[in-house]
Amino acid sequence: MSELKNDRFLRALLKEPVDVTPVWMMRQAGRYLPEYRATRARAGDFMGLCGNPELACEVTLQPLERFALDAAILFSDILTVPDAMGLGLYFETGEGPRFKKIIRSEADVDSLPIPDPQADLGYVMDAVKTIRRELNGRVPLIGFSGSPWTLATYMIEGGSSKDFRHIKGMMYSEPATLHKLLDKLADSVILYLNEQIRSGAQAVQIFDTWGGALSGPMYQEFSLKYMKKIAAGLIRESEGRKVPVIMFTKNGGQWLESMAEAGADALGLDWTTDIGDARLRVGDKVSLQGNMDPSVLYGTPARIREEVARILEGYGSGSGHVMNLGHGIHQFADPERAKVFVEAVHELSGQYHH
Repeated sequence: MSELKNDRFLRALLKEPVDVTPVWMMRQAGRYLPEYRATRARAGDFMGLCGNPELACEVTLQPLERFALDAAILFSDILTVPDAMGLGLYFETGEGPRFKKIIRSEADVDSLPIPDPQADLGYVMDAVKTIRRELNGRVPLIGFSGSPWTLATYMIEGGSSKDFRHIKGMMYSEPATLHKLLDKLADSVILYLNEQIRSGAQAVQIFDTWGGALSGPMYQEFSLKYMKKIAAGLIRESEGRKVPVIMFTKNGGQWLESMAEAGADALGLDWTTDIGDARLRVGDKVSLQGNMDPSVLYGTPARIREEVARILEGYGSGSGHVMNLGHGIHQFADPERAKVFVEAVHELSGQYHH
């Protein structure tokens, strides 16, 4: 594998010194880019794009051609694992992801296989290898997975949900069944992420999109517990370097202290948490990633720069901060505004790194 020319993202995650604060954006390869929309049209649909390693590589690299980003993230979907378990993932226009088979009983859970990452998810590994080859050491590649709780919400609800009626119903009426499912998902995610690392991913992120829908005790028992299990099972060194692990629970700012003990190297923050407070709360245990409100990109260039400056000042001096949005970039964001954001991070952050 080629030598990394820009490793500041990996260094910041491990709190090693950097020249400027590194930056990438969740969903940086996505619908806000006209070139992405063109490639997706060529692929036929979203899953066609995920399943084609050459096209997945193409869209992964598109944002790097436009912006001076410090990391690439694998183009894939969090729902590849349940799809590989035989649930039949498909996408309804305007409705988001759906499953043909829904999990509602212990028998349903028992019938689920643990996917073999090479046999059942080989297309993802092929994408990782292709992207690494094409990156040629420009920046590190991030692999990722959904958290067990987040994957389970889609599997039990059958798609997106506002009230999580079915999974929370199971959580309170049949907790043993839900634990059995979450355990199986944690084992599947460990295999999946380790295979991504073997294929060339240089950092991994666990997306716990729906953990914030839980109460505190339920978050600990049904979400964090399984992310801890994953962190403990991951390969943490590859190609002679540490492989950092990022955990991101959207709306999880109230649990940062326990998340900091869960075995990750970094925690993602959404925009509802003050980054200065977060740094005080987690101390030296973990790095922090985030956390500009993606809606700021609808603002003027001056306003975007102001917000970047505010967050950088909030974090303060020293390494351990990766600048990002507090969630994914919106599909209606102007790429020119995204460019202002990325450039402002590099330009304004040097003063915090001496």
